[in-house]
Amino acid sequence: MANGGPVEHGFPHLDTVRAAITALYKRLSYDTVRSFAASVPPADVAFSDQDDLHLGAQRVAHELVRHYGLPDARMIISFREMTHAANVELAAGPEYFIELNDRFRTHRRDIGAALAHEVMHVFLHRLDLAFHGTRDNEILTDTAAAYLGAGWLLLDAYREDAASSQKLGYLTPEEFGYVLAKRALLFGEDPAIWFTSPQAYTAYTKGLTQARRDEQQPPLTAAGWAGRRRYAKDRRYAQDHCDLGAHPGAPYSFSTAGRGPLSVSFPCPTCHQRIRVPVQGRVRARCGLCRTVLECDT
Repeated sequence: MANGGPVEHGFPHLDTVRAAITALYKRLSYDTVRSFAASVPPADVAFSDQDDLHLGAQRVAHELVRHYGLPDARMIISFREMTHAANVELAAGPEYFIELNDRFRTHRRDIGAALAHEVMHVFLHRLDLAFHGTRDNEILTDTAAAYLGAGWLLLDAYREDAASSQKLGYLTPEEFGYVLAKRALLFGEDPAIWFTSPQAYTAYTKGLTQARRDEQQPPLTAAGWAGRRRYAKDRRYAQDHCDLGAHPGAPYSFSTAGRGPLSVSFPCPTCHQRIRVPVQGRVRARCGLCRTVLECDT
């Protein structure tokens, strides 16, 4: 939790974020991901200064448990002084103990954001889905919360001005915006209407720009002129010199099956699973993981 300190910006964790999206599809399946088409609505996690602190926190936690489709586990919530925003004790259940930073006693509108992250820890624990290392595992948790419909709360908790700052989670604001944009492009959703923080809206628009770039990379037909020109040059070089593999700075790589025809592999713009198609001009490919149909010019 950045509380008055500097806030990291940009996309330094983008590779891990993309790997997290792929891992979600692999563990949950296409149908389960599609079952999260509706995000947590603001009314269900609203928390005013007039609400009882503990009862209100229990209510919001219950809504997040319901949204994630967890069994009706009881979340026991307490508050104490700590460095991080929150902490959850991951045991077998049926009760889970969540500690929230004392700061949330007076910043109650952000309790939903902290709980969205901690309840997602429970969700991933029950799935037995984790990345190696604390940093990557926390990025997985933030990404999963955002992609499955509750992470807009974490981005909305980001506020920054000349005198103060606050940010929850391990992703940068722009990375939260990126994951939310990936979700928005998948489900036709606009989370921007829920933001109360103007800085969150700005971060979301930057993330949306990055997410749209994923859909405009060669060999996809939506690639721009410069990308198509570079792809044609790299393809010709691979054909003429048998120089296979990845090209620096390019998302695609060329290969052959023994002495077979040339093929190109590239990440699916939706789930980032790599797809391999033959180099034979216009082809239509379907991702086997997320079922996205892709128009390609190979």
